[in-house]
Amino acid sequence: MTQPAAAFEQDVIALIQAEKQQAALAVNAELRLLYWSAGQRIYEKILGRSRAAYGKQVIARLAERLTTQFSNGWSKVQLSYCVIFAEVFLISRLSTQCVDN
Repeated sequence: MTQPAAAFEQDVIALIQAEKQQAALAVNAELRLLYWSAGQRIYEKILGRSRAAYGKQVIARLAERLTTQFSNGWSKVQLSYCVIFAEVFLISRLSTQCVDN
């Protein structure tokens, strides 16, 4: 193989690796937003309104339905983590707003 051909191949390989890395970062960012949004929705509609016992039942049913429809990754535990994630960032955002004002 000639030097220009090897350089060309290495250039294409580097391009593919860089774009795969960018794609992975974009997917990761979207998944974080999805988890936060799901947790926020659950918190606002169910848990934030002092209906904790009812909320646990709803989360259990929702986890079953999501797991049936989307496969793994939406267990009761995962949904609870989503809620915690949303709560932490809600508190963080409120704290930042208080400091800014």
